[in-house]
Amino acid sequence: MRFQLDPGQLVATGSEIVRIVSLVLLAFLVAAVVALVYRWYFRDRISTGLSVLTGVSAVALALNTKSLFGLAMTGTPGIFELEQVLFNSIALAVAGAAGPVGARLGDRAAVEVFAFAGAREIEGEVSQLVQAVGRVVAVELPSEVEDIETYDPVSDETKAEVAGKTLLFPRRLTVDELRDRLANRLKDDYDIGYVDVDLEPDGTVTYLGLGRRVAGLGPTLAPGTGAVATRADPPNAASPGDLVQVWKAGDADGERERVATAELRGVADDVVTLALDETDAKRIAGGDYKLLTLPGEPSVDKQFASLLRAADETMAAVSIAAESALVGETVADLDVTVVAVRPSEGSVVPIPARSREFVPGDTVYVIARPEAIRRVEERAGASAAGESAGEVATGEAADSPDSGTS
Repeated sequence: MRFQLDPGQLVATGSEIVRIVSLVLLAFLVAAVVALVYRWYFRDRISTGLSVLTGVSAVALALNTKSLFGLAMTGTPGIFELEQVLFNSIALAVAGAAGPVGARLGDRAAVEVFAFAGAREIEGEVSQLVQAVGRVVAVELPSEVEDIETYDPVSDETKAEVAGKTLLFPRRLTVDELRDRLANRLKDDYDIGYVDVDLEPDGTVTYLGLGRRVAGLGPTLAPGTGAVATRADPPNAASPGDLVQVWKAGDADGERERVATAELRGVADDVVTLALDETDAKRIAGGDYKLLTLPGEPSVDKQFASLLRAADETMAAVSIAAESALVGETVADLDVTVVAVRPSEGSVVPIPARSREFVPGDTVYVIARPEAIRRVEERAGASAAGESAGEVATGEAADSPDSGTS
């Protein structure tokens, strides 16, 4: 490389400009390839710092290879000459600028290729061309993820992982089918207990709420009761759910004292978990007991609580305001299960007749999925527009054979 020193200015020849352009293209292409592989392996966008390092490293490797080749041929490296130092500095600088540009191009190409190939999810937007030509519908989750009031909130880490994610589904799905698949995908992939989502006919997510499935005995205990783990000698036939008497050993003559009646919730060797009155639970903690199983029918309320915990549905109490859109409507008009109605005056009406009309001040106890409960709550406070259950706007029929499972 030759530079002519004019007063305060260095002028590069045309061949040197061509070399710099070729090195820029090298940095650009290497960064693009690395970004594509990074997206494929890590399912995430390559960082700007790593893309700069990739471009600069590719150019540095090319420059060092040329310098070593010149050293082997002529025996004079020349890398410390002023002209060579200036050329290397310029080449590395432009390579550092070209790296992020190439990385963005490679990442974008990876997103489009993976979307067209039928990936389950991606980070980033999918072009309209891929959605039109490919067999997928891209559903972009909102950046703000809400909590479902009737459930424990999910962790902030899970919300951050879900927010902004783009999930891909087969085309030709109705809104209801797409909503169910989206909810199931979030539950399976991110270990989320409950999903409340609103979708527009074009697949746009307008609301996303997440809830954590409650674990443990607490939610199944009635008010005033508690659970305690203690050492006991359970009968061989005792199993969780049995009603048992708790007996304490007496003095040496073998007399025993019955101290409580409880429900057996769990057995691990000689340690049992009992659900019983809160006062009795405090009293028997830390002792050794004998258990006597009592005959009896299974507790209906405990069975109901157990089934409700495992189901997607939950129970909620909805109060009807004076200006509510539900005033004058009947139980049959709601698309949820109404188990009881508490009037503003009077006693609770369990399993109300389907023809019963709602009046201001009623408290309606319903069982349904979170999104259905939220719609009832909106109508209970004010008028709400109806929802379209039409087909996702992909321009295809819902009964096409391409609507396979995701």
